[in-house]
Amino acid sequence: MKTINKKLDLEEKELLDSFEQGEWKTVKNVKNEKEIAQKTATKSLKKDVRINIRLSSHDVANIKQIAAYEGLPYQTLIASVLHKYASGHLQPRNGL
Repeated sequence: MKTINKKLDLEEKELLDSFEQGEWKTVKNVKNEKEIAQKTATKSLKKDVRINIRLSSHDVANIKQIAAYEGLPYQTLIASVLHKYASGHLQPRNGL
């Protein structure tokens, strides 16, 4: 069944095509998997420590521009990048 054609980005189109081709399978214990995912998200998203850092005005301007393009507050973008790095989902360039 085709859905209403909306403006989808490439990743969204790939996901939709995969779903429509029947490539997705239901996990055996949906309720348990959902609980695990919710607990993990709660732990990952909990913001319980405040830090202060000094950045160059040039870097902050660039970060704010990227955040505006993404539709995010710039501090949320910074927190997201740091979270991805800390959890191993963002690797530094040149092995740093």
